[in-house]
Amino acid sequence: MNRIFPWALASLMVVSSGTVIAETLDPIAQREKIVADANWKETETVTITIEEHSYTPNKIVFKAGKAYKLVLKNEGEKKHYFTAPEFYLAISTRKIEAPNQGEIKAPHVIALEVMPKGTLELYFVPVTKGNYTTYCTIEDHRKQGMEGVLQIE
Repeated sequence: MNRIFPWALASLMVVSSGTVIAETLDPIAQREKIVADANWKETETVTITIEEHSYTPNKIVFKAGKAYKLVLKNEGEKKHYFTAPEFYLAISTRKIEAPNQGEIKAPHVIALEVMPKGTLELYFVPVTKGNYTTYCTIEDHRKQGMEGVLQIE
């Protein structure tokens, strides 16, 4: 008992000092607060070029808590999907914009469809750390290599 007490006391002191407790944010439920608190003046723009059977780059690393604009440019001759259901649940979305056409404000989506020669812009804040797969759900595009990794660190 005497050996356990010092360890328990030390653990209690560390927890009460706040060094172990980390606030867990829900990217969907707390979307409005997360988006409002982000520094949109320092938004980092990342562009993914979509072509037949590829995303370039096919791996992107995002920093949790930072504001991003992800530009999806379809340079191909066919429409393509940017499907990433787990990733979209791990971010707080500000808006999705089709330049000069309109924007969508929604808590989350599961896929974005980009028309040939079209562009979509996703404004978001990464929240939940992890590796997330993105892929095209059209025909056999994924089997032919249309897949990528989105990492939040």
